[in-house]
Amino acid sequence: MRPKILLIYTGGTIGMRRHPQTGSLAPLNFDRLLDRVGELRQLDCDIHHVSVASPKDSSEIEASDWIEIRDLILAKETDYDGFVVLHGSDTMSYSASALSFLLLGLNKPVVFTGSQLPIGDLRTDAKENLITAVQIASLYEDGAPILKEVGLYFEYKLYRANRSIKLSAEHFEAFISPNLQPLITAGVYLDYNRRNFIETREIKGIRTLSQIPESVFLLKLHPNMSDWAFRMIEQANHIKTVILETFGAGNAMKSIALKRMLEFCQKNEIVVINCSQCAKGSVSMGMYEASNGFKKFGVLDGGDMTTEATLAKALIFGALNLEIKRFKKMLISPLCGEISRK
Repeated sequence: MRPKILLIYTGGTIGMRRHPQTGSLAPLNFDRLLDRVGELRQLDCDIHHVSVASPKDSSEIEASDWIEIRDLILAKETDYDGFVVLHGSDTMSYSASALSFLLLGLNKPVVFTGSQLPIGDLRTDAKENLITAVQIASLYEDGAPILKEVGLYFEYKLYRANRSIKLSAEHFEAFISPNLQPLITAGVYLDYNRRNFIETREIKGIRTLSQIPESVFLLKLHPNMSDWAFRMIEQANHIKTVILETFGAGNAMKSIALKRMLEFCQKNEIVVINCSQCAKGSVSMGMYEASNGFKKFGVLDGGDMTTEATLAKALIFGALNLEIKRFKKMLISPLCGEISRK
């Protein structure tokens, strides 16, 4: 039986065309996009497509768009064997990370991809990305999909979605996965080890979640930081989580304003999670004196989670209105391969 694959177009460069006179980019009719990639017909799968209600540049993506993509996939869950999401590259890691949580328990391939150049450009990377993403989504053996998680495919590599970050705005190799090797490398053959793939279980409430409120405050530490930056959290409404982007292995400067912020969060049951600004490596609170003080305020150790995955996870599980102890446990527990066990 030939696998049935659904392409979901959300917007972005891959679906753009360049005006021959002005050089400006404008959306391309989705049917014409498929016509430009006739090679897809050579793949051993049946391909259909659908578009979100209002395709947009990925810089405009919000949590409501994540919900729409999830709903499109779940509505077709039994009709299709795999899904490919065409998405702008700027926020792809955020969206792909979010879908890895919103689709817990799906256990079918969902592959995000896009391009740096429009599909009609002479040197476009769109064709290869699209063709191989579809091929990966259609990998089946003994009637079951080989990939059962959400991935991000770009420039010959499939990454676990929630381990990816965007690296470059101008190179075809736009994404990396600093703390996890690629799941699949595309060469003459698709090189992969099935032991690296995972399956997930559904968590109650995720599939029916209809809104994701703005409940996360992201604060990046830097030298010569003003006290008002820490005081902003006291003026923010409905905040459930503060993601603190720290130095190195989770370190911070000695700051009375930071201490006061942590005291405020602890008193008001606002969860603080420590994530490193470094792309590679892990938070390890207590390794240095500069992070020892966090423990008494109940700051969570974010391990090697990316900021993108931490943000998506905090937003989604914050929307479930969990009891605070369970919420904290969810944030630091590996649910779909987003964090390494310590």
